[in-house]
Amino acid sequence: MDVIETVREMQATAESLRQGGQTIALVPTMGYLHEAHLELMRVGKRHADKLVISIFVNPTQFGPSEDFNRYPRDPEGDLDKAKSVGVDIVFMPPVEEMYPHGFQTTVSVSQLSQHLCGLSRPGHFDGVATVVCKLFNITKPHIAIFGQKDYQQLSIISRMVMDLNMDIQIIGVPTVREPDGLAMSSRNAYLSQDQRPSALCLKQSLDLASRLVEEGHQKASDIKKAVEDLIRSHPYTKIDYVSICDPVTLEEIDHVEKSTLLALAVKVGQTRLIDNCILEVKE
Repeated sequence: MDVIETVREMQATAESLRQGGQTIALVPTMGYLHEAHLELMRVGKRHADKLVISIFVNPTQFGPSEDFNRYPRDPEGDLDKAKSVGVDIVFMPPVEEMYPHGFQTTVSVSQLSQHLCGLSRPGHFDGVATVVCKLFNITKPHIAIFGQKDYQQLSIISRMVMDLNMDIQIIGVPTVREPDGLAMSSRNAYLSQDQRPSALCLKQSLDLASRLVEEGHQKASDIKKAVEDLIRSHPYTKIDYVSICDPVTLEEIDHVEKSTLLALAVKVGQTRLIDNCILEVKE
């Protein structure tokens, strides 16, 4: 497994692989790898000749109240885990390599970023789109793999690829969960032992909403109230949003009449967690 730290070397390596007729899959990460990341990598291995991952904690997607320096990091552990699933190349640049002095260009997906997490994290998705665009230009993948837990991020990256005619296939991978149902996330490490049971209210809420829709409930406000009541019944929780929306546009809807996205963001203590599911209406 090769570890590359500079843009120039990564671009040259990717170009050489392409000239040699090999396909490249990319899994972008911010490190502190866990099983969900490794599943994305396994998917990447199945779809391409060479698997590249990036490990880069991207400062431009952190807001003023979000602590970039506090984000968990474990570079040595990350490299061990990447090696265990057969990663071929790890692109691991320092911040100044990605954002040299004078950097001033951003990529913005204007409408999709105005919903869900974009409402409480202004500028976040500009940072995401910009860094992913850069990573695509640096690693030159044929395929890129993202988790569906970050549904809005997946939607924004897919839209960017479509709008800018990037010749890259985007693959979304279903959410990987802990045995107790909690969606895997690097941020789970922030949860205290007392807070962990309350974090399960996100998955419980998704299950509740799915049952309500299966039973024939269609009024979004009623489903949303049931979800919010369940979340608030747990200690340490504070709702950022509960959204029942169109899975393509992310715009809120009033009635669940077809496949619909339920997306949640909840603070458990100081840890902000997200989760989502598609509510399926029986024919």
